[in-house]
Order: sequence, then C-alpha cells, then structure tokens
Amino acid sequence: MLIPMADYAAGVEVANDLVSTSPTVRGAEALSGPADLAGLLAAYDVAAPVADDVEKVRFLRGEVRAVMESGTEDEAVERLALLAGHAGLAPVLRRDPSGRWRWYVPTARDAALVGEVAALVGVALLGLVRALGHDRFRACAAPGCGGVFADASRAGRRRYCMPELCGNRQNVANHRARRRAVAR
Repeated sequence: MLIPMADYAAGVEVANDLVSTSPTVRGAEALSGPADLAGLLAAYDVAAPVADDVEKVRFLRGEVRAVMESGTEDEAVERLALLAGHAGLAPVLRRDPSGRWRWYVPTARDAALVGEVAALVGVALLGLVRALGHDRFRACAAPGCGGVFADASRAGRRRYCMPELCGNRQNVANHRARRRAVAR
C-alpha cells in the first residue's frame, strides 16, 4: 500500500469511521466481523480481512481514540509516530495519476492488515496535526454521545462525530423544541 502524505483527509476519515464503530459511540459493536472491516477499508488497497484481524483492529481503534483524546500536541504526535511506524517504511517520491511528483509512505510487503491500517491512520493524522493543529481533535457536541473525531474540514466547524447520525438527532431535537415554543 502507498499512503499519500499530502492528502491526509481520506486517512482522517478512516480514523473517524474506525473510532465511530465503537459501542461507546453506537451503543453496540459495529465492527463485528471481517465483512464490517472490509466495508470500512473498501477504498484502500489492503488484504481481505480475516476474523483474527477484527480483534486487532478493535484494539487499534482504542489507540486511535486515545490519540484524539490526547491532552497535548506533543503527546498526540508521539502516539501517531508509533502508529505510522507499525508497517510504514521510509517515504518515497512517486508520480501520481496526473503525472505530478508526490510523497508516499509505502508499507512493508508482508505487513499485517492492522499494521497497514495503523500506518494509514498514523500518517493521515500526523498530516492533520501538521497542517491544521491538535485542536482539530474533538469530542462530539451531541448530548449523550461519547464519540470523538478529527476535523479535516477546511472551515474547521465540524461538531459531530457522525453528522448523519448525531447531527441529525440534534437538528431534529432543536426543530421539535422550536415547534413546542411556537405552539405555546
């Protein structure tokens, strides 16, 4: 796998999607088997997951969450460097599909799936910290949600770990509250 160094947003979404599979966020385990893991990683050139990979990636999920909850930028960078080093090798310069030179971090040929995912997430989140800062790691603003996420948006205004779920719930609750206030 070649992990692009300049385009961290896709890897950040993998990190966000991975963290949001937790029972802490969803109320039940969303990463229950190899099919769920394959769906999460469908856009990446990783080996087909097997049952043993699921438990390892669940453990990795806890490590990624710990990075997002880290108290300082230095702590986050130190943890991310360890993740990036799981299967990552020295950066290489390669042409992208448009013919421009880009930096990539390759992973070892015999790297385990969890090592490739760790390297992908580590490189992406290191890019986020470098480009946008540690304050882009946030807790979900939805009441009662225990989710965390990394905000790679340009404006930096993302508020929810899963906008389609937590954000929608909050919008519905706000709408109902406004309707009750008008009806009085």
